[in-house]
Order: sequence, then C-alpha cells, then structure tokens
Amino acid sequence: MAISGTRNKIQLIGHLGKDVEVKTLKSGITMAKFSVATSDYYRNSKGEKISTTQWHSIVAFGKVAELVERLLIKGIKVLIQGKLVYNRYEDKNGITRNFASIILSEFEILSPKK
Repeated sequence: MAISGTRNKIQLIGHLGKDVEVKTLKSGITMAKFSVATSDYYRNSKGEKISTTQWHSIVAFGKVAELVERLLIKGIKVLIQGKLVYNRYEDKNGITRNFASIILSEFEILSPKK
C-alpha cells in the first residue's frame, strides 16, 4: 500500500562532530557543512552492551545555512530533518567514489541551554 505524499525525507537525532564549516558559493548562496554522529546500542550473546556509531554528512544552503552557522557548535545535540542525496566524484587517482549526504531543511537544538 502506497502512502500518499511519501517522499525522500530523513530525520536523525545526534551530536555534531565538529564546528560548522561555512562558505559562500560563486552564486552568492551561503553553504554550511557539518557532521552528525548517531549511536545505536545492542547486547551481544554474552549480554555485553555494544555501541555502534554512524557519521552523517549534512549540508545546508541559504537562510538555513546562516542559522546553522549562528546556532550550532561541536558537541551539541540536534534533531535534523532533510533529504538524502547520493553524489559521485572522481578522486586524484581517477577512481569514482560515491557518498551520501543529507540536505538540511529543518533542525531543532535538543541540548539544554547554557
């Protein structure tokens, strides 16, 4: 059964791995890049708690990028929402590499205010 209005949407809760990197593109649009770590836990056959961490590349443009630059810092806990995109590039050895990133549309700070 198809759900009406389904689209490419992703939502994550995690912590920023480093401060936001910002630059202005040739078009004049602001672009912000940062990474978010999400962790999952499970118990192995011996009952030991095991943690796995995934790193996600996040990109924001325009007004969202400007907000991200002002409000987000390394270590802060955030909820992010956006669209998952896949990109390709050729490295210096001529090998085609694939990577995924999330184009940020909305975010919410979950860390307590200091």
